[in-house]
Amino acid sequence: MDKNLKKIIDTKISNIISSLEKNNMTGIYAPDKATALEEVKKLLKSGDTVSMGGTATAGECGITDLLRSGEYNFLDRNREGITPEEIDRVYRDTFSADAFVTSTNAVTENGELYNVDGNSNRVSAMLFGPKKVIVVAGYNKIVSDIDDAIKRVKTTAAPANSIRLSCDTPCAKTGKCVSLAKAGSKICDGCASSDRICANYTVMSRQKRPGRVFVILVGEEMGF
Repeated sequence: MDKNLKKIIDTKISNIISSLEKNNMTGIYAPDKATALEEVKKLLKSGDTVSMGGTATAGECGITDLLRSGEYNFLDRNREGITPEEIDRVYRDTFSADAFVTSTNAVTENGELYNVDGNSNRVSAMLFGPKKVIVVAGYNKIVSDIDDAIKRVKTTAAPANSIRLSCDTPCAKTGKCVSLAKAGSKICDGCASSDRICANYTVMSRQKRPGRVFVILVGEEMGF
């Protein structure tokens, strides 16, 4: 990466970490994916019960392999041969886990986390339940404000995740939400597809419990 561009990114991340701290979330800077993985390791203890949300980021920086190493009691909803009933049990057991690892759809410069989910097991665990929430996000997830976060989901995150999950949605075909073609479209506007993954919309702002949410911001692009 160009050193001048990296300086801009590092400065922006530093400012966002300050905003996260004001919101009672712990911000951590990781210059690269390898460092992000090491930071996750520091936040986990051997034998911890750990669950994970749907995230491409975790696979990119080795978190999924780490959790499957045998060091932890990993509630793995993607393990081979798992049944729908067992997946549902993972979702419910997640609420009593020691840690929940995930990414986020967007991080604002005000230190807010914006997320949109379909089943909503990810956002619900981020909001309540697990003792510790570890959010790992590449700098490409940084946006100026909530309006920018909404646009990012409708033009990048939702279309890419719909393709990843093989969803039959308009955004998977066109690369953007159908709502953007409508004047004055609202945050929750979208398609009527049965495969729609945009069902529940959450903003994590100031936290009531300091020391629960840890946000690792990575100086590389990761995820959607």
